[in-house]
Amino acid sequence: MQEQGLMVPHSTSLRWSFSSSFFHHSPVKINISPRTNSKSTARSHKYFSGNLISSLDSAGFSSTASSHALEEVYEGEDEKNLTETSRTEEFKFLHLMDERGISANYHTYLWLSEACLNSKSLSDAKKLHGRIWKLGFNEEYLCGRLIEMYITNGNINDAFKLFDGTSYRNVSSYNKMISALGTKKMANHVLNLFSQMLARNVTPDEITFANVLRACAGVSVPFHYVEQLHAKIIRHGFGTSTVVCNPLIDFYSKHGSIKYAKQLFEKLCFKDNVTWVAMISGLSQNGLEEDAIHLFCHMHELGILPTPYVISSVVSACTKFELFYMGEQLHDLIFKWGFSSETFVCNALLTLYSRFGKLKLAEQLFSKMQQRDKVSYNSLISGLAQSGIYDKALQLFEFMQLDCLEPDAVTVASLLSACASVGDLCKGKQLHCYAIKAGMSLDVIIEGSLLDLYVKCSDIETAREFFSSTETENVVLWNVMLVAYGQLGNLYESFKIFSQMQIEGLRPNQFTYPSILRTCTLLGALDLGEQIHNQVIKAGFQPNVYVCSVLIDMYSKHGKLDTALEIFRRLNEEDVVSWTAMIAGYAQHDMYIEALKLFKEMQNRGIKPDNVGFSSAISACAGIQAFNQGRQIHAQSFIFGYSSDLSIGNAVVSLYARCGKVQEAYSAFKNIDLKDNISWNGLISGFSQSGHCEEALQVFSQMNKHSLEANMFTFCSAVSAAANIANVKQGKQIHAKMIKTGYNSETEASNVLITLYAKCGNIDDAEREFYELDDKNEVSWNAIITGYSQHGCGNEALTIFEEMKRSGVVPTHVTFVGVLSACSHVGLVNEGLNYFKSMKEQHGLEPRLEHYACVVDILGRAGSLGRAVEFIKEMPVVPDAMIWRMLLSACRVHKNMKIGEIAASHLLELEPEDSATYVLLSNIYAVAGKWESRDRVRQMMKDRGVKKEPGRSWIEIKNKFHAFYVGDKLHPLTDKIYEFLEDLNERVGEIGYVRDQSSLWNDVEQSQKDPSVYVHSEKLAVAFGLLSSSYSIPIRVMKNLRVCNDCHNWLKFVSKVANRAIVVRDAYRFHHFENGFCSCKDYW
Repeated sequence: MQEQGLMVPHSTSLRWSFSSSFFHHSPVKINISPRTNSKSTARSHKYFSGNLISSLDSAGFSSTASSHALEEVYEGEDEKNLTETSRTEEFKFLHLMDERGISANYHTYLWLSEACLNSKSLSDAKKLHGRIWKLGFNEEYLCGRLIEMYITNGNINDAFKLFDGTSYRNVSSYNKMISALGTKKMANHVLNLFSQMLARNVTPDEITFANVLRACAGVSVPFHYVEQLHAKIIRHGFGTSTVVCNPLIDFYSKHGSIKYAKQLFEKLCFKDNVTWVAMISGLSQNGLEEDAIHLFCHMHELGILPTPYVISSVVSACTKFELFYMGEQLHDLIFKWGFSSETFVCNALLTLYSRFGKLKLAEQLFSKMQQRDKVSYNSLISGLAQSGIYDKALQLFEFMQLDCLEPDAVTVASLLSACASVGDLCKGKQLHCYAIKAGMSLDVIIEGSLLDLYVKCSDIETAREFFSSTETENVVLWNVMLVAYGQLGNLYESFKIFSQMQIEGLRPNQFTYPSILRTCTLLGALDLGEQIHNQVIKAGFQPNVYVCSVLIDMYSKHGKLDTALEIFRRLNEEDVVSWTAMIAGYAQHDMYIEALKLFKEMQNRGIKPDNVGFSSAISACAGIQAFNQGRQIHAQSFIFGYSSDLSIGNAVVSLYARCGKVQEAYSAFKNIDLKDNISWNGLISGFSQSGHCEEALQVFSQMNKHSLEANMFTFCSAVSAAANIANVKQGKQIHAKMIKTGYNSETEASNVLITLYAKCGNIDDAEREFYELDDKNEVSWNAIITGYSQHGCGNEALTIFEEMKRSGVVPTHVTFVGVLSACSHVGLVNEGLNYFKSMKEQHGLEPRLEHYACVVDILGRAGSLGRAVEFIKEMPVVPDAMIWRMLLSACRVHKNMKIGEIAASHLLELEPEDSATYVLLSNIYAVAGKWESRDRVRQMMKDRGVKKEPGRSWIEIKNKFHAFYVGDKLHPLTDKIYEFLEDLNERVGEIGYVRDQSSLWNDVEQSQKDPSVYVHSEKLAVAFGLLSSSYSIPIRVMKNLRVCNDCHNWLKFVSKVANRAIVVRDAYRFHHFENGFCSCKDYW
């Protein structure tokens, strides 16, 4: 790895800037009065607790002062003792000089003082001091060397006594004393001595200021004092001195004034290694790790070598901000710079590798470490535990003990978490025993981990027993118990715990409220959740991001999206969990556009989506079939490192399936390594919703073959697929599986079964399923009302509706669509209009476009086309294509060309590519004999490239579906079908059937000679069914278009001559033909 090639992620978040000016904030005076100085000096004298200082005068080493001083220290000491006790060659040499009568001079004692400094012998220093005193040397430099000797040997008391008794006090001697006191962490005495220095008019130099600032950095010094000191520094001309500014940057950083530190750093023209280290360390200490990384990179570009401490800080910052690749590069530089022997640097790397799951690299690094401490073991054990490799974690725990390192609470807690994650209760209990023997069982971290172990291992009884035995003042334990009962779905015990902790005087914290709120969300207890929300506000946790994210999730999942959005918009912090909860809430309640808008806003603000955010956005794209946008978001998830995320993979499967991309859906499904129920359900429900129902049922069969357990959603999706293609046989098979697994007793299951039987024409079975359901909800009532409506049982639908209201179930918009459709199918005009008015007046429901379309259909079917036009004009909303299509269809039935042209003109503007408009208008002209107008419409259709959807009918015979088109001759039994059909036509003709010629004009010219080319698909399907099925089985046919008048009439006669029940489901409703009559009573 090249040294200059350090990679930095290009991100707007990695930026910082320094203000151009700091100094105008600093005061210009420093108020230190002589009186204050006097008191400070007195306090210093008191600290050193000898009466020596009072015996020294300011005249230097006078004989009287020195005599008193040295008598205390060297009493009874003579030349013989000096020779006997001296341990250095220098003092032996001095003794030799004395024996030969040679007198030591000033330079000799300077040489001896240097030897004492090097040997750091306190006894030698005191003996030398005694000799100097006896000889009467009092030169300033020699005094300074003596003071330096005492300081070097750590005897601050004697140094201070000597210093206080000498008159030779210059800036150098003050600097030595201040430095010595600072080294001993005597900050107050440093400040007193500095005040004395200023009072005696000794001008401080940059060394003085630097030492004073270093002393201030490690203790609690009033900030205003340092500001005054900073002003003094500027007045003495040291405002840009590196020597002074380095400790000043350090002080501001350690005291939280990082802004001042940044400004001071930028002001410096020359920055040395210490300057950069101080600034980077300060940024890290103040939580600005991103800025620290950026500054470190700049430092590296300039070729400045960092210290091991800075390197460890930057590696830790890379861990925090998930910059793994940069951390790897730093590892290369650490090796190159020779810092790999530093234990704390290696510990930072261990944490980096462990956090990112690079456990092989972490183990390699751990094995090569020269020295390991508790942090080393804890980092690797935690990494192994979090990755589920608890066997190695426990083995490392044993090695730690062999290394004579006693595991601390953090290590044991990590191991307990490992056991909890994998559900190993046995090993967890062994660790519990170890914690008791080691005397750490009462540790707060251990208590929380133990309780978490028993909870996650579902040993709720032991958890409760352990909880009762602990000190209940620990809020964390209460929170764990709240989570435990929440996971069990026991709201009663959860709320009991929540109430009891407050009774005992414990105040819930920011984790307590989310724990109980999640339980309310899970169990649908919104009322209780709202009460707890009120407590959150009273307790002052409303601004807390974590609490608010859970509140947003609760309200979103329960459909109160306005409340959720209000909480969301009040947040001051950009919290990804809150954004994700809001996006997911919109997606879950089919507000897909809002979800995607919020997702885009989130990205525009620079917030990195997580896997839930991406999966929710992709699901929203699936909801509106925004295939291309969904693929783009999927590509973004790859860039953000979620290529193998299961939730995103499932969302992509659902996207492709719901957009009808069958092969792409299968491919995405195949790419998921560990498929779960959601993966399979995504395929089944997606194919069902996109119309690929046969594919959905095939996937369901494959799921069964793989012996995978289907859940409620799986069964409901499969039943819906069977319902959409009227595959009642497979639907009943799925129903049987639901009975075996016990899901049939669920309300949701009964609801889809009601819909299944209704859509398959078995309204009696649907009715039975409805009445056997004990816990009916609004969906249950809506399903049976809609089923009755589709089968033309209008009166039964209205009866059920009235029963629904009496039972206390509140009607919804869906309910009224079914009620109004029922009125339309049986011609109950006045009743339908009254129900429409009651929506707003009695039930507070604002009618939607689908309700207006139902009213237009009611009036149109009844022939009140003029009233229908007036109703459309008076609508408070702009009519859509569905409303005009209803009117046009009614004009086709009632042969009203004028109004039909009006409806068609609107439809051609709204949906120019819809073939139904052209066909209906063409038929109106044909019935009226307006052949030129009809030809013009057909030519317009051709010029615009619009193709008519061909009529198609399906029938299931012996577990196989057979499809027929108009005039179809591709079936293997075509000859037999047409032969049988000809026989049927003769028989129905004998009892009064007459072909409706107007229907023929819709398909062929009058000059067509071969009548078989215009045989409609439903006739072919019915003929094949009669020819191929048992006499006792009703004929069930589906058609994609509306049954024409001629076929409807023909089917009535066929049901009579064949003595068979025939059920036809067209695009609008069901027709039950039996004994020459239809359930619609010729009103459709």
